[in-house]
Amino acid sequence: MHRPSTPPPEEPDTLFGLADLLGGAGPDPAPPPVSAPPGHTGGTADAAAARMIDVTEIHAEPAAAVSPRGRQIIARFPQARLVEVASHWNIPHLHGNEGNVDRWVRVKRHTLVLGVRKSLTVRPNGRSADWIAPGASNGCAMSCAYCYVPRRKGYANPITLFTNVEDIIGALDRHIVELGPKPEANQCDPDRWVYDIGENGDCSVDALICDNTADLIRAFRDRPTAKVSFATKFVNPALLDLDPRGGTRVRFSVMPAADSRLLDIRTSPVAERIAAAGDFLAAGYEVHFNLSPVVLRPGWEADWTRLLRELDDVLPPAVKAQAAAEVITLTHNRDLHEVNLGWHPRAEEVLWRPDLQQAKRSQNGALNVRYRNDVKRRAVARMTELISAHAPWLRVRYAF
Repeated sequence: MHRPSTPPPEEPDTLFGLADLLGGAGPDPAPPPVSAPPGHTGGTADAAAARMIDVTEIHAEPAAAVSPRGRQIIARFPQARLVEVASHWNIPHLHGNEGNVDRWVRVKRHTLVLGVRKSLTVRPNGRSADWIAPGASNGCAMSCAYCYVPRRKGYANPITLFTNVEDIIGALDRHIVELGPKPEANQCDPDRWVYDIGENGDCSVDALICDNTADLIRAFRDRPTAKVSFATKFVNPALLDLDPRGGTRVRFSVMPAADSRLLDIRTSPVAERIAAAGDFLAAGYEVHFNLSPVVLRPGWEADWTRLLRELDDVLPPAVKAQAAAEVITLTHNRDLHEVNLGWHPRAEEVLWRPDLQQAKRSQNGALNVRYRNDVKRRAVARMTELISAHAPWLRVRYAF
C-alpha cells in the first residue's frame, strides 16, 4: 500500500546569484522565440513551452551552469532560482523524496536540472534502433502514467539536461567511424546504422528549452551511414525548421484516444500527433509510429481498430509509403504502481493487472511486470491481425 506522503525537507540554502556563478558578466541574452513555419497551425514553440514548462527553480552542477549551453538555458528562465548541486543524480529534496508524489506534475513543470554527462557509452539495442546513444537528457516534463524513467531517480523525475552535447556528438562520430558502412539490412534500417537519442526523455520537449535536440539533428544531416531516431508524444513545430535531410527518424507514439486521455498526461492529443506526420515528412524527417503501449482492458481491440482506421484515413500517401511501426505491449513496475496510487490511482485500474501479468527483468536489470507469455503472445498476434486488416500499408518492424 502507498505510504502516507511526507512533506519535502527544507530547501537547500546553497543558492547563488547568476552574476557570481557566471563570472560577473551575467548570462548571455536569451535567444529569440522560434516561430512555426508559415502556414503551420501548431502555434509558436514559445507558446507550447509556456503550456508545458514554467521553470521556477534550476538545480545546476557548477560546470554545467557556466558552459555555453548552460548559459543559454539559464538565460531562458531569468526569474528562476538557481541552486548549486554537486551531482544531478543526487538532489535530496528532489530525488527519492516520497513527498513529491503529491507534487508530481508541479515538479515536472517548475523544476529543471542541469548536469554534465560523464558516461558516453554507446550501447547495442537491436529493437528500436541498432544502438542506444548517450542521451542529452534524462526525465521529462510530461507525466505518462506508465513511464519507466521516473524510477531512475525517484519521484517526479523532471528534465535533466546535459550541457555537453558536443561530447555526445563526438562520441557518436567516433562510433560511426569505427563501425564503417552497415554490412547488411536489418529491421532497424536497410542502409544506415540507427542511434536512438531519446531513450530516457522526449527530444521534442527538450527542444523547447535549448538546442540539444537541434544540434543532434543537424549533426546527422550528412552522415551517409547513420541516422538518429527518437520517439515523441509532443508536437513541436520548431523542429520543422531544422532541415534534417533524412538523417533523423521521428517515431510518433500513438494509442487509442481513451487510453491517451487516461494515461498520457500533459502530452499532445493523439490526433495532433497523427496530423503532424505529413508536415514532418515534408520537412525532411523519416516518420514512423510507435503503437505503444498496448494496454489490455475491456474494449481494447475495438479502440485500436478505430485508431488504425484513423491512421488509414488521415495520413497522406507519402507518409504511408515510408512508414513503419513498433508494437509494444505494456510493461509496468511495482514501485511505479505504488507511486501512481499517490497521484493518479485511476490509471492503475488498467495498468495494474496481477491476473494477467508476471514478473520480468528488463534489459537494464530492473524488476518489472509484463503480461504473461500466453496473454502477450495472443495480444501481439491480434494487433498484427488488426494492422493487416485496417492499415495494411503499415510495416511492423518489431512487436513485443
